[in-house]
Amino acid sequence: MSDHQATSQNLTPVDAQHHNLDVHDPDNVTNPEHIAHHIVSPAVYGMIFGVLMLGTLLTVGASMVNLGPFNAPIAIGIAVTKAVFVVLFFMHVKYSSRLVKLTVAAGFFTFLILVFMSLLDYVSRAWGLW
Repeated sequence: MSDHQATSQNLTPVDAQHHNLDVHDPDNVTNPEHIAHHIVSPAVYGMIFGVLMLGTLLTVGASMVNLGPFNAPIAIGIAVTKAVFVVLFFMHVKYSSRLVKLTVAAGFFTFLILVFMSLLDYVSRAWGLW
């Protein structure tokens, strides 16, 4: 048995030139998983938590005030704002590549199309009764 083959003591994979393939190369920027990751401080998470709690209190407060037809749009606006904070910071989209941001934007665009089509169906059911 050759000393270059993997044994029970040496299980590291090697290529044909016997280079160790388990070595992490931080200069390998062609592979996106090797790019340095952004570290978010706990203070930022605390501030985002505060913003989300403030949004929750605003939602509860807005539900107790009779604003007529504006109750639902205000609640939806607050919910969308909170969702944007969650996506940007807790899902780390703010610090991600443009491809990830484009993928998230495409998902939201698809969601908006589905909501718009559902609303069109809902409105068109009572079309002649207005």
